[in-house]
Amino acid sequence: MAEPEDEDQERLRPVSMTPMDSRYAALRDLVPEAFGEGELDLRSLGAALGLTGAPESERYCLSWPGKHAAGAIRQERSIGTLRPDGRSGHGPPDAPDVVIEGDNLEVLKLLQRSYYNRVKMIFIDPPYNTGNQFIYPDNFREGLADYLRFTGQVDGNGQKLTANTETNGRYHSNWLSMMYPRLSFARSLLTDDGVIFITIDDNEVHNLRLIMDELFGPENFIACCIWQKIFSPKNTARQFSEDHDYVVIYGRNGVEWRPNLLPRTEEMEDRYHNPDNDPRGPWTSSDLSARNYYSKGIYSVVAPDGTKIDGPPRGRFWSVDEGEFSALESDGRIWWGQSGQGMPRLKRFRSEVLAGKVPQTLWQFTEVGHTQDAKKELLSRVAFSSSESVYDTPKPVRLIERMLRLATQPDTEDIVLDFFAGSGTTGEAVWKLNLEDGGNRRFILVQFPEPTGHSDYATVADITRARLTGAAEALASEASDKLGSAPELGFRSYRLSESNFRVWDITPDMSVEEIEAALIRLVDNVREDATKPGMVIELLLSIGYELTSQVDELTIEGKTVYSVNQDEVLMFLDDLISVPIMNAMVARAPSQILVLDKSFGGSVERKYNVMQAVRTANWTGTVDIATKVI
Repeated sequence: MAEPEDEDQERLRPVSMTPMDSRYAALRDLVPEAFGEGELDLRSLGAALGLTGAPESERYCLSWPGKHAAGAIRQERSIGTLRPDGRSGHGPPDAPDVVIEGDNLEVLKLLQRSYYNRVKMIFIDPPYNTGNQFIYPDNFREGLADYLRFTGQVDGNGQKLTANTETNGRYHSNWLSMMYPRLSFARSLLTDDGVIFITIDDNEVHNLRLIMDELFGPENFIACCIWQKIFSPKNTARQFSEDHDYVVIYGRNGVEWRPNLLPRTEEMEDRYHNPDNDPRGPWTSSDLSARNYYSKGIYSVVAPDGTKIDGPPRGRFWSVDEGEFSALESDGRIWWGQSGQGMPRLKRFRSEVLAGKVPQTLWQFTEVGHTQDAKKELLSRVAFSSSESVYDTPKPVRLIERMLRLATQPDTEDIVLDFFAGSGTTGEAVWKLNLEDGGNRRFILVQFPEPTGHSDYATVADITRARLTGAAEALASEASDKLGSAPELGFRSYRLSESNFRVWDITPDMSVEEIEAALIRLVDNVREDATKPGMVIELLLSIGYELTSQVDELTIEGKTVYSVNQDEVLMFLDDLISVPIMNAMVARAPSQILVLDKSFGGSVERKYNVMQAVRTANWTGTVDIATKVI
């Protein structure tokens, strides 16, 4: 990444800016995949907007069989919803953290309106594509219908997982087709100063870099870090012992993004002492000579005891000129050693150095943990019937903590998203760091209910929730022992499911009788199995409110009304709304009132009277009639 002065030079161009420049910049920010090597490709732009076929013109880009179809997925709207699952949650019902069981592609679509540009950090640990079972059904983009069949929520043959082996002709293509739309949706959720971390190994790191360059823009690449994942070499390795994975990092605006400094280590602090009782505090010393030639770097100096030193060691030069050396000596910043006649060194005071450590691209296991740490941590949180867990690829908590320290702030309620949640390490890392620095970070975890084949936990999503439950209890206990009070740690649980509202399922091949029957069903647009809490959440997502919004039940004229965020929004989801009920809701001065179409009982007169009451009231809010049919 360029130094700040280089960036300034890049911005200062000897040409005037035209309106077209700003338009291109805005378009590049919205649709980075439409640009290749700085040039706009109209065919790619059309494909990104769902207007044209696959690009035909040649340009530098990543391409694979199925790319156009993977891109087209981004134009498809989800017809599902997230239903509250209170039985699977843990802790207080108003917990700020969320765990979602479901296909992350559908979930990412559903989160777009409520979390667009609101997520500060994303971490994902996707399938490494090592030839093992893929986490997703055969077509790698199942959609709601296939997902519901896979999870047994609707009738039909269950979907099967498939092994994506290297002998498969679409080995890399399948992985790319799975990742492409998910990363595209993920980008739109990031804040302008947001960042995404992705762990990966050698199998797909090259393709990941290319796909991220296309979706995020190559200028937003920040770093590719090396994580030393094991602490001893594998002597059984056929060629090399693979000791590391990668952490690929991109920013929503990578040019402007700056990481937080890491905490200084004990080793760094131990370098500072104060042998001469300098009133400025502890210091360490550094060499005042350098190998690079400096025209003013040859002169003699005199030690405090009068010893003359003709110059720096042979082949080296003083790194400051004679005048600056004299100024440093006058300010007591030259150390001549305990004897007072040693080679001069520069004193650097602890109080004048950075408050933290600049992050490096080599992440050693001593700092961020290794795979054995990760497995031990999981086994300490989740009870398995044997010493071996049924989840083999957890990440260590310290690894995620490193990312959180770099990318989030403790006092801003930053949202952290992990849509390949696995065993739930991200959630535990967020809780642990919050307890350490008093932070208010929140997390959203998404996990596909991949079958484990074991009786302990039927799916990986079950392990996710079990691990977080165990972590919440253990961390609360530890905090209670230290502080005397236990924090309330917990999460709300949701599952991807069918909408609470009816689906427009009329097709051209249906008979007249079938169409008439379908239209009659749509008169009442609420499904028979719909629940009031489920409808509240679905409507919240559709109008852009977060899953953790405060929802209170009110009783007005004997009917239940739902209040969102202390009357910002009122929802009437009951039967037969009346003028007194509407007047009472308007009197609470919400910004928006939502009423189901069925609440008017099919009466035009009732709807007219109720809406007339709104028109005559001195109220600036809006009434929206939920006639949702998908």
